[in-house]
Amino acid sequence: MSGHYRDRRKIDPYQGARLADGTANDGDRIEIGPTALAFEEWRAAGLKLPDLARMREGRWQRLVAHMVARDYGGLLLFDPLNIRYATDSTNMQLWNTHNPFRAVLLCADGYMVIWDYKNSPFLADFNPLVREIRSGASMFYFSTGDKGDEAAGSFVAEVAELMAAHAGANKRLAVDKIMVAGLRALEAAGFQVMAGEELTEKARSVKNADEILAMRCAMHAGESSVAAMEKAAREGVPGGTMTEDDIWAVLHGENIRRGGEWIETRLLTSGARTNPWFQECGPRIVQDNEIVAFDTDLIGVYGICVDISRSWWIGDSAPPPEMVEAMKVAHEHIMTNMALLRPGITIPEITAASHRLPEKYQAQKYGCLMHGVGLCDEWPLVAYPDRAVEGAFDYALEPGMVLCVEALVGEVGGAFSIKLEDQVLVTEDGFENLTTYPFDPRLMGA
Repeated sequence: MSGHYRDRRKIDPYQGARLADGTANDGDRIEIGPTALAFEEWRAAGLKLPDLARMREGRWQRLVAHMVARDYGGLLLFDPLNIRYATDSTNMQLWNTHNPFRAVLLCADGYMVIWDYKNSPFLADFNPLVREIRSGASMFYFSTGDKGDEAAGSFVAEVAELMAAHAGANKRLAVDKIMVAGLRALEAAGFQVMAGEELTEKARSVKNADEILAMRCAMHAGESSVAAMEKAAREGVPGGTMTEDDIWAVLHGENIRRGGEWIETRLLTSGARTNPWFQECGPRIVQDNEIVAFDTDLIGVYGICVDISRSWWIGDSAPPPEMVEAMKVAHEHIMTNMALLRPGITIPEITAASHRLPEKYQAQKYGCLMHGVGLCDEWPLVAYPDRAVEGAFDYALEPGMVLCVEALVGEVGGAFSIKLEDQVLVTEDGFENLTTYPFDPRLMGA
């Protein structure tokens, strides 16, 4: 077999040995990433790609800086999204969410160790910031049975050894999510366990320049996938056999075709199933001249979340006037609230100044006005005035934060709901709406 680079299967035939994001142009590589389709679409759109090595170093530096600011000796991570942020490596992400077999220890001196699945100790090899790769972090019952305490003790002994070498006498250890046996073992070993999730959420909330470039790429790929879903729905629904699941499957497929990763929810419904919201898509056949509404909750290329919502009228007849009215209210809601975004404004100030929905829509309004977004839905949350908890989110926005601005408009017992959501970057002097996907013109009354 030839060992020449020219004989390998390239990811992007337009590039040489390295892709525009700095990674190897090699389809046989272990590191996951965008496909040739995504690169081709980004090239046509004139997008600048992130430098992934620089993005990873920026994330690593933020975590270390947040640890030092709190006088923590280390940060122990089990949440797969936090591990992705720290190492940019993945391993069976969804399985890992309910079977925590991976862990990362980042010490305050920057030394980083990952515990991975014993049969795949190579998935973070591409990242030189990961200094050691070990195995043995599993403490969940399926894996350890009645010997969970022993497994936790062995793992914590390794953590203690590393902390002694890289944090000295500082035993203040931030932990995000851990099994009960692991927590007890850490405390028995003399660690002062701190709230790691507070640290990681705040570190992740401000995106570095390369993360923003990665998000622009993810948004373009995500919106291209949504466009394919809309095309399939508009062409397929009049035939009378297309289900909600059929429509949703297009988004999944198109996301993966571009190197996207997974989708967190099944929030696509049609007709009367849009009210109340939060029903999940199913086998219902979508009828001609009906509404379809969805929330992408999509983990796309580079592991970046693309979280946008749209409502479409499918069919040749005009939508009912009350639906157009609700759509206009929803649009005004997100646009008015988006205009509040700027550096320095506090979350309580946004809540106080936010657009108020008409009374008939109040009972079924969305769970929040806005929320942060990055690798998934993230801190902070901006609550409606009647749901705000004093002191819970008393923080100011900073440049580099990205928030999703939400609207859910529907009456109790009504025949439909309108769901809209845009993903917005806080800039040095205001905001930039990263979402370019159009609103349905007929629902907007055009």
